[in-house]
Amino acid sequence: MSRHDPSSPDFVREEFPFYWLARLYGVYSMQMEQALKPIGLDIPIWRTLLILQQQGEAASMSEIALHAIAKLSTVTKLVYRMKAEGLVETATAEHDARVTMVRLAEPGREAIERGQLATRHIFQRSFDGLTPAQIRKLNETLHQMLDNLSPRHADLAAGRGGVGGVSSADGETPS
Repeated sequence: MSRHDPSSPDFVREEFPFYWLARLYGVYSMQMEQALKPIGLDIPIWRTLLILQQQGEAASMSEIALHAIAKLSTVTKLVYRMKAEGLVETATAEHDARVTMVRLAEPGREAIERGQLATRHIFQRSFDGLTPAQIRKLNETLHQMLDNLSPRHADLAAGRGGVGGVSSADGETPS
């Protein structure tokens, strides 16, 4: 058994990647809250503003929920709070009246600029001493772990995916 597997008798907390991920996220969250609060932002608003900035013109509530790793109902409440604060605008999607599209309003763009100035030091310190190659490898590893935990992988592990429980690497059932 391995020392990074909590079910192993040889388990060592410091060799468990999720231990470090949890600690890292906890410290990151505390520092982000401290940096954002004085400028009138919080982490959920900050995350949503950045998602909208990355999405370009507009994003659906579902897209925001996917990238924010949040429930749709939580995102809906947050977006309407942000709309009341003037940070975003909402509209019905042209392709489907059931879909609400969200776009940044000018005050939202200004909030992103304030947030970037307030948090820049956190990101600079976070990656201090890491090369671009190390950051790229870290992102690849974390992406693989996320993919491993995705519903597709859970179905495969339970024998529910593809022909005879086997699917190809791209998620398609082999022919």
